[in-house]
Amino acid sequence: MIEARHLRVLRAVAGTGSFSAAARELGCTQPAVSQQMKALEQSAGTPLLIRTGREMRLTQAGEALVRHAAGILAGLTAAEEEVAAIAGLRAGRVRLVSFPSGSSTLVPTALAAMRAAHPGTRISLVEAEPPRSVEMLREGDCDVALAFRYGGGAAGAAAEWEDLVVTPLLTDRLVGLVPEGHRLAGAERVGMAELAEEPWIAGCPRCRRHLVEVCEGAGFTPRIDFATDDYPAVVGLVGAGLGVAVLPELAVESVRAKGVSTLAVEPAVEREVVALTLPDLARVPAVAATLGELVRAAAR
Repeated sequence: MIEARHLRVLRAVAGTGSFSAAARELGCTQPAVSQQMKALEQSAGTPLLIRTGREMRLTQAGEALVRHAAGILAGLTAAEEEVAAIAGLRAGRVRLVSFPSGSSTLVPTALAAMRAAHPGTRISLVEAEPPRSVEMLREGDCDVALAFRYGGGAAGAAAEWEDLVVTPLLTDRLVGLVPEGHRLAGAERVGMAELAEEPWIAGCPRCRRHLVEVCEGAGFTPRIDFATDDYPAVVGLVGAGLGVAVLPELAVESVRAKGVSTLAVEPAVEREVVALTLPDLARVPAVAATLGELVRAAAR
């Protein structure tokens, strides 16, 4: 294998015409230059220099290697500078995927902080709910995925994510939504069983499954009249008097809840919001910095 340090010595010898002059240029000893040239010729499998008395000239193979050395060494220098810039957060990119309520609450604060601290780092954002966002991470389509898991399924989710680096962000409590004119509007809290006869409006598929589990735990199966992945649509349907719903506080925070009354739900239902990445990606400075800003955004 031809090493870059050997190519630098070859260029110095070709440029100066002797081992001693090359040694002075490189700041090393003449024996060191001679040893490196021998190593290079062994790697190349052919002589690169012809020594005739005090003169030294390149063989045809030596000329070819010197000709390519300039581009090789320039490319390595550029690569070293680019890697140094990325490591120093002067450059680089982070591809972030988030579920919608995270995109409208946690992500803006985190990305604004990243841009202020590291303007050379480019961050892109796309939206996807788990488990699709987790699949995107494993498939190499993103570097950081915001995801969530409900308390009742934490053990299963932990096993599902055991190959990932999990950064906890916050615990997001679900709140009940009823129309302003509803009999329970204005109450501080409500038991799930009190909503057993109500028509329901459900959210994303994972939230929908969890809603059914919670309701069945309270002794009834919810009658779901409407289902939508769009949180503003859920709020709008509730506000129009078409049913009741439970949504994460992050989702309610991200929507103008017009015509809706919010109330605490008993028993308390919570989901854990986390940021996920791969172990190797966690060591990339830009990814680590993004995770740190997400943690700080969640603490506000």
